[in-house]
Amino acid sequence: MRRLRWTVPEREIPKHPIRDSAIIYAGFAVVIVVFSLATGGSVVRAAVTALLFYLAAMAWAVVSWRRRLRRGERS
Repeated sequence: MRRLRWTVPEREIPKHPIRDSAIIYAGFAVVIVVFSLATGGSVVRAAVTALLFYLAAMAWAVVSWRRRLRRGERS
């Protein structure tokens, strides 16, 4: 009887993982501001929301990448 494997293979770590994450999250922050402008929202509120999103996302990215890199060093 065959069994299915449900594990996801480890992907290789990019050369600049934190920089890549910063670029992606900055793009998302710009989308937040553009969406707010397109729907007639407040620019200041959108900018503050985008900044808070960016800071939270980058904090999470840095912590998760450091954890993954340390795990890779142990292996």
